Amino acid sequence: MAFSKNINIKENYLLEGILSGDRLALSKAITLVESVNPEHQKIARKLLNKIIPFSGNSIRIGITGSPGVGKSTFIDSFVDFITSLGHKVAILAVDPSSTKSKGSILGDKTRMQKISNNPNVFIRPSPSRGAPGGIANRTRESIFVCEAFGFDIIIVETVGVGQSEVLVRTIVDFFLLLLQPGGGDELQGLKKGSVEIADLLVINKADGENINLAEMTKNAYTLAIHYLQPATIGWDTKVMTASALKMTGLKEIWDVIKEFEVQTKSNGVFFNRRKQQNLDWFNILIENGIKSIFFENSLIKKKLVDFEKKILDGKILPSEAVEKLISYFIRFLNK
Repeated sequence: MAFSKNINIKENYLLEGILSGDRLALSKAITLVESVNPEHQKIARKLLNKIIPFSGNSIRIGITGSPGVGKSTFIDSFVDFITSLGHKVAILAVDPSSTKSKGSILGDKTRMQKISNNPNVFIRPSPSRGAPGGIANRTRESIFVCEAFGFDIIIVETVGVGQSEVLVRTIVDFFLLLLQPGGGDELQGLKKGSVEIADLLVINKADGENINLAEMTKNAYTLAIHYLQPATIGWDTKVMTASALKMTGLKEIWDVIKEFEVQTKSNGVFFNRRKQQNLDWFNILIENGIKSIFFENSLIKKKLVDFEKKILDGKILPSEAVEKLISYFIRFLNK
């Protein structure tokens, strides 16, 4: 996507468009912050600095679950319900990128038929491009852009990759984990990475022949979470059943989220978490920046090929190769 060479004109144009409700400007701004082009990133940083004062006025909800649990169907029904209450919702749906082709399956928009044409909903599928934690590299920045546009509910639908899902916690206020009816073996191998960070567990597909099984699963998880530390200080993780298909349990889920917001804002946990998330973001950006500088270094690029060959040939241990590479890099910097 081509952007103007005049950085100030471009950033001001996008900012004005976002604040005036121009969806094209919103889409362009997110495309800009997701771009890996260094010039685009310069514009994006300037835009984000101007957007920050208009952001933060939302509740950010992370929703995840294993493939087949019905995330898209649940979000479709849930968002249809909360928009009927007058809310504006942005959905940042992160799709898994192929490790071979680097492509992604951008199918969420077609699966959300109830809300696909809802004027109060914005759906943005973004490829994860291999980013850890089930979230795209620039999901945080996209959240700020959507908040500045006026969305008061931000939903981040993640890939659902298990243990590394804990990184989602660093960008949302409330974390909802969807589960299938039928605990059994799944409960035996409790996915601590996801369950420990959840503020609410929802047993989805609680309809038809699954109703009794869903209740049994709910009871099993209710007992299990007592052995885990709460994901949020002062908040007892809840377990509920719902049916996205039958539109049942959705009001109760929303009531829990609102209760969570009121409680955590009154005791300060909500705002303290936001502050800590900014520090986490800061540290992640430092790590990414250092990593980029390291691998873009001309000397490291050359040495990396040599060491990779030696590792494949069994002539050097990976740990020794790393130590030598870092040593080369430090000497390069000290020249």
